[in-house]
Amino acid sequence: MLWVAVTILPERRIHCHAVSELFAPLEPFDTFRLKVSGLHELHVEQAGNPYGPPVIFFHGGPGAGISPLHRRFFDPAFWRVVLFDQRGSGRSTPLGETRENTTADLVADAERIRERLGLSKWLVFGGSWGSTLGLAYAEAHPERCTGLILRGIFLSRKAEVDWTFGGGAQRVFPDAWADFLSILDESEKGDVLAAYHVRLNSADPAVRRQAALAWNRWEELASHLVAEVPVVAEEDVPAEIALARIEAHYFVNSAFFSPEDQLLRDVSRIRHLPGVIVQGRYDMVCPAVSAWDLHEAWPEARLVIVPAAGHSADEPGIVTALVDATEEFKTLP
Repeated sequence: MLWVAVTILPERRIHCHAVSELFAPLEPFDTFRLKVSGLHELHVEQAGNPYGPPVIFFHGGPGAGISPLHRRFFDPAFWRVVLFDQRGSGRSTPLGETRENTTADLVADAERIRERLGLSKWLVFGGSWGSTLGLAYAEAHPERCTGLILRGIFLSRKAEVDWTFGGGAQRVFPDAWADFLSILDESEKGDVLAAYHVRLNSADPAVRRQAALAWNRWEELASHLVAEVPVVAEEDVPAEIALARIEAHYFVNSAFFSPEDQLLRDVSRIRHLPGVIVQGRYDMVCPAVSAWDLHEAWPEARLVIVPAAGHSADEPGIVTALVDATEEFKTLP
């Protein structure tokens, strides 16, 4: 079954749905560690129905890690949800490690998990960087996928990275951008991404800390239609540093894609699979043009544009669209 459609959710629908549309909180029924290299060991968990159709969840960032929220997009009575912290992220170790950490490594890790669990195929679900990795995985292993649900599309092209680090987002958030630049010297402001990459890898812990908190605050402010950036607890600082370091590592290396439009070039490998693309109209981190470009290359996938939403997966309209998609996939053969 293939969908050929663009859905723009009506404003009234967004207003009458809330985050409570998520399924109830649940604990994993299984957790384990998986050694994937001489350096990296992954945290993997499963939740929901141990005998249900499997779905692999690719988290964002890169480097953000999984959270209890991520289990709640799926009906636990139906889906067997497999989640893992990507290399250097969350509870995987070593935290914040960028060595042996490329997109190809992460794709290979997903295959290792699938083989460890003895699964033949699974549904691919991912948002933001998770949409990048989900596409990369599916295009590398289309025979292992039953379909894709992708949100907040990021294709890792130079124009998309430039948008966040000096090519557009600062025109919408000039005050936040000024704060983001405030820790840099004048000589560093010509290439903000490169400057932050250097600082995030500084030998000085104080420099790394300052750069990571500024980096993540900038992204958080741009991620919501109306943002409320929480105060970072001291015990969470190592994870904040890991997130920023890994993101900068991937962004300065073009996510290890060559050519940069690799994901669009290879989309023909997955056009036979059912797909849903969920995109916030006012996404300031991953602007809607990338979702549109993906839909143009993959017209069989259904594009859902949520009008009163930004980037984050926990915005009400985004939640509704994602849960609707997972429910819709329950009816497919």
